[in-house]
Amino acid sequence: MGNWTLDSIAWDRFDASKVDAEILRNIKAAALVERNGGDYRIYLNRVFADDPAFLATVDAWADEEVQHGMALGRWAQLADPGWDFDGAFARFREGYKLPLTADASVRGSQAGEMMARCIVETGTSSYYSALKDATDEPVLKQICGRIAGDEFRHYKLFYDHLHRCLERDQLSRWGRLRIGWGRLAESEDDELAYAYFAANEPADAVYDRKRSMEAYARRAYPLYRPFHVQRAIAMVLKAIGVRSQGRLNGWLTRAGLWFLRRRASKLAAQGA
Repeated sequence: MGNWTLDSIAWDRFDASKVDAEILRNIKAAALVERNGGDYRIYLNRVFADDPAFLATVDAWADEEVQHGMALGRWAQLADPGWDFDGAFARFREGYKLPLTADASVRGSQAGEMMARCIVETGTSSYYSALKDATDEPVLKQICGRIAGDEFRHYKLFYDHLHRCLERDQLSRWGRLRIGWGRLAESEDDELAYAYFAANEPADAVYDRKRSMEAYARRAYPLYRPFHVQRAIAMVLKAIGVRSQGRLNGWLTRAGLWFLRRRASKLAAQGA
């Protein structure tokens, strides 16, 4: 599926003077989440055990996710040579577990699972696009551009399989909206929060989900520009099954930007 490897990255162009210490903290967290793609491989293989057409794509997808984590982790170690990537990843896996014994999707159906995956890929593609545009460090810019491109392709992969599953599962637009909204609400769940904690907090620290998530969000939300949000809204609407452009997109884009700016301002004032 992919067209790049770790060797494709121009690591020799790394410029320590252009590392943003705030962005670095979030990159460390993202590296852990992405590197954990192997667990998602196990989960999806169980959920789609009866769907060989989808299973044929899962391994390649998961390999790319793991590669994203390895690239981000390697960059973070260049930016902070004292950071223990392997140790942080082990800490993350110890404290955050996926439902690897599930025989059915936690979303209620295979179509629901595909809808949720579309939302995840929407979020990651928009976030890495925003990171690419926000950073001046040339290696991180290249990595985020490569990852964003992968995540857009992953969205299309899940979107295509969503439509195959819809023919069987009969998940309505309202059902897709419910799952999509639920998955958006989970963007501040334990996965990212615990990854931020495991990547950045000292060994004797006590995990506080709200504090960790706010620390992550305070650094992430200000990165988004209007066109990042507009494109993300279009992708969500398309997955739900409604027109992705037009007045609804414009209204939701404005609402999304308002939320991000208000939340970022509030978190900055709190000094999360």
